Amino acid sequence: MKLKELFKTINPYETKLYMPYIIAEVGVNHEGSMELAKRLVDEAKEGGADAVKFQSYKAKTLASKDSPSYWDTTKEPTTSQYELFKKHDSFWVDEMRELKEYCDSIGIEFMSTPFDIESASFLDEMMDVYKISSSDLTNKPFIEYICKFNKPIILSTGASSLHEIQEAVSWIKKFGNPLSLLHCVLNYPTAEINANLGMILDLKVKFPDKIIGYSDHTLPNDMKVCEMATMLGAVIVEKHFTHDKTLPGNDHYHAMDKEDLKLYKENLKRTFGILGSFEVEALEDEAPARANARRSLVASKNIPAGKSITYEDLTFKRPAYGISPKFIDEIVGKKVKEDIKEDSVFHWSMVI
Repeated sequence: MKLKELFKTINPYETKLYMPYIIAEVGVNHEGSMELAKRLVDEAKEGGADAVKFQSYKAKTLASKDSPSYWDTTKEPTTSQYELFKKHDSFWVDEMRELKEYCDSIGIEFMSTPFDIESASFLDEMMDVYKISSSDLTNKPFIEYICKFNKPIILSTGASSLHEIQEAVSWIKKFGNPLSLLHCVLNYPTAEINANLGMILDLKVKFPDKIIGYSDHTLPNDMKVCEMATMLGAVIVEKHFTHDKTLPGNDHYHAMDKEDLKLYKENLKRTFGILGSFEVEALEDEAPARANARRSLVASKNIPAGKSITYEDLTFKRPAYGISPKFIDEIVGKKVKEDIKEDSVFHWSMVI
């Protein structure tokens, strides 16, 4: 399913869970290499992602030269945002267009998060859905600019208060864009104890008409965090993606790789198999139990022909081949057609 179709088919009010739409966020883990970028696209496809997402920015429009770091400097030693972003801002419109064409050719959806007006503009021809970073949740003019493209929007909510989220939602609501909110903790890496997946439930309550998802920054480990997010109702799951988790750099060490993604998909397959139906009904495999473990009305004593049946004449025993105990009030007062022996199962043909 294409991401834009998800906004048309998912009913946020339904009390059911969905196999998530998985976005493998390459970001800038291509390190400026088109060959590596395409390899990451291939591996995201192999791992089972529905979309692969990049980031489009220029350091000069994203951060001032004195912007301090907010990440783990033992993993990414660069202490200036500007200097870090400058290392990775070589991919621009031509590179994004080439990646879009490559994604189309192998059957995986292309996305890129814009971080400025220029990238938001040129990405319009390449994407059906816009992603807005948590860092731009309070950036009203930028959000309103993206709204004007008339496309669905995914907005991450990391490091935000409820009021700030409500405010951003109100800006988007004025334009009428379909909207998905992703719970996110803006901390690299996010300790599992800080994942606060329970916030997904609060987002579902506070924004019942919105598709709720999750953008993850925990270490992949056994992918349990993403699985739990899905079980709490995350319809879209986004996680950084790399070909090598041992590489230095801000978005490699907390990213998943294709094997992590495969594990997540396998876990989900088993879990959704266990979840089964989201509508109450008796299963075909339960038919023997319905027939043999339920009960019928049974004679508690010998009952002579013509006698009016009393409650004292009846008990209830297995199997369920006869009259169900739920009809006891209809049976009491009727007469038996013939002698009935104790422990006989009642059938409708036996009474008048």
